[in-house]
Amino acid sequence: DLAGELRWVAEHTNPRGFRGSLREAMRGADVFIGVSAPNLLDGADVEAMADRSIVFALANPDPEIDPVEAGQHAAVVATGRSDHPNQINNVLAFPGVFRGLLDAQGRTVGAHVLEAAARALAGVVADSELNASYVVPSVFHPEVHDRVADAVRRSVLAGHENA
Repeated sequence: DLAGELRWVAEHTNPRGFRGSLREAMRGADVFIGVSAPNLLDGADVEAMADRSIVFALANPDPEIDPVEAGQHAAVVATGRSDHPNQINNVLAFPGVFRGLLDAQGRTVGAHVLEAAARALAGVVADSELNASYVVPSVFHPEVHDRVADAVRRSVLAGHENA
């Protein structure tokens, strides 16, 4: 039995009730988000996706597909690796989330708090800077942690801690 957001995702992301292999699921897909195991995909899998597809191959240290190979077919590629553009790493969120919770004396983290953190993180990349190689700010961007901390603090103080 799924709760809240997980139920929504399950109900809204598979309207056709697809069942099958990962390779079959990749055909025509707009987005792949992998957080599982290395080397599950190859270039043919990404090529079979929809035009201008997005691949987030986040298994670490070795992603589901080599980012260079994925980039030959996908419009946007992100990985957990620091040696490629669009590194998605928990260090983008954790220092700011904890600082914001501590500053607001928050005790729990609800969906609204996480959404505030995500929106703050996304807002670090200005529209004028946004491109296929820069959809996620660097973990070294000087504004990341302060912006996330401020957004979390404001969300908790607004009463969204458990919402």
